[in-house]
Parts: sequence; C-alpha cells; structure tokens
Amino acid sequence: MSEAKSASQTVEEPLDLIKLSLDERIFVKCRGGRVLRGQLHAYDQHLNMVLGKVSETITTVEIDEETYEENVKTEKRTVELLFVRGDTVVLVSPPLRTV
Repeated sequence: MSEAKSASQTVEEPLDLIKLSLDERIFVKCRGGRVLRGQLHAYDQHLNMVLGKVSETITTVEIDEETYEENVKTEKRTVELLFVRGDTVVLVSPPLRTV
C-alpha cells in the first residue's frame, strides 16, 4: 500500500470497507432471496443501511404440489430511498476498485 493514501482510506476493520463505499453503488444480498443494488448513503455498526436509487430483485421458488416442479419467480422494482435492517443482510459487496 502506498504511503500517499490517507489514514481514512485504510481498511483495518470490516466496517472500514463499508465506510469507503459511502456515496457509491453497492451490492447487498439479504435473507429471503432479496438482492439490492443502490447508492450507500448511511450505515451503522449493526449494518442498518440507507440506500438510494435502489434496484431490488426478489427471487422466490415455489414447488408445484402435483408435479413437484420448482417454479422460480423473479420480481424487480426500483425504490428512490430504502432503509435496510442490518439483521437481514447476508453479504455486502463494495464497488470494484482498480489500482
């Protein structure tokens, strides 16, 4: 790591990576088959987040009782501003950074 980087850009704890992603688009995977992509406006130590310009995809799998076939259903929506409760978060992926 170069010495030109300020102390505010180093990652020492997991939440530091989230801090570096403020005001950038992130990928969030949640329980229940929800996937979110949006701009991170705020977060706290519990991973509660406020996302803006959110694209949400919900995938559900239903099993037909007669044929036992899986029916995959995908719903998409966009939301201007969304509060995400931290205990639903499974994965947070910051934007791809190139050196």
